[in-house]
Amino acid sequence: MNPQGAGIAFVVATKDRPGGLTRLFGSLEAQTVLPAEVIVVDGGAESVEALCRAARPFPVRHLRCLPPSSTRQRNAGVEAAGRGIPFIGFLDDDVLLERRAVEEMTKFWLGAPAEVGGAAFNMLNHPPLRASRWKFMPVTARLGIYSRKAGAVTKSGFQTMIGRVGETATTAWLPSGAVVWRREVLARMRFDEWFADYGYLEDLDFSYRAAKSFVLKVVARAGYTHHPESSSRPDRYRFGRKEVANRLHFVRKNPELSPALCRLTLGLRMLMSLADGIFRGDGTEVSRARGNLSALLTGGR
Repeated sequence: MNPQGAGIAFVVATKDRPGGLTRLFGSLEAQTVLPAEVIVVDGGAESVEALCRAARPFPVRHLRCLPPSSTRQRNAGVEAAGRGIPFIGFLDDDVLLERRAVEEMTKFWLGAPAEVGGAAFNMLNHPPLRASRWKFMPVTARLGIYSRKAGAVTKSGFQTMIGRVGETATTAWLPSGAVVWRREVLARMRFDEWFADYGYLEDLDFSYRAAKSFVLKVVARAGYTHHPESSSRPDRYRFGRKEVANRLHFVRKNPELSPALCRLTLGLRMLMSLADGIFRGDGTEVSRARGNLSALLTGGR
C-alpha cells in the first residue's frame, strides 16, 4: 500500500497541551500509511503554530479557534479539510496510534459498504468499567437504564462503554477521540456547538444522530492507546452540573428517549458518586454529586 496519501484528513482539536501534540505527531509520523493531511485547531492560550510548522512527512495546517470549544474546533477543522479527501478523522491530542493503525483503518474503508458512515479505532488500554455490579443488574436492563451490550444507547439516554474489541464490531455510538467518518456524513451534519468548552457527550450526540442513517463500526486491528493528563480533569462540581445538563440536552433532542428515565438514572448516578466519595473519603466525588443535584433541581438549565 502506498505510504503517502491514505485519503484520511485528521482534525486535532487541542488546547494548551504541546507535549501531547508532539507525541501524537510522532505517532503519526511512524505510521506505515500516512494521513493525507493533519489540521490542528488550536484553542490554547499559547499558540502551537511553531510546532505545526516543523517539517513532517505529511501536510499540517494550523488554525486558531478562540474561545476554545471542542465542538467549534472540530467543526472548523472539517470546514478546512481538503476538498478531495474522502474521509475525515478526529484525534484527541492525548492518544497514540499503533504503528499500523492508519493502514488498518484505510484497509477497512477500502472494503466498507456504502452504508458504513463512521469507524473508530480500537482502544487497547480501556479503563475498567466502574460499578459494573450495579449497572449489570437485570432490573437496569428491563427499565432501559443500562445494558450489558457494549456500545449500546439505552432508553435513558446513557451509552454503554465499547471497551477493547476482539473483532470489528457494530455499535450504536462512537467516541470522538480516535475515529474516521465518511465525508458524506460530515457534509450532512456537524457537532452541536451547544456542547461548549471541553465538551462531554458531544461525541454521543453526533454519532447517535449519524447512526440513524449510517452503520457505525469499531475496527479491531486499528489500535490506539489513550493517555489523559491529570491536569485536564475539570472541576468536579462543574463537571457534575455539566453531566446532568448535557445528558438531558441529548435526550430532549431525541424523542425516542425518555427524559423521565434519564432523570432517574442521573439521580442514581448522583447517589453512586456520593457513596463513592463518602466511603473512599474522596471529596471530589462529593463535589460531583453536589453539582449533579444542583443541575437536577434546575432541570439542567
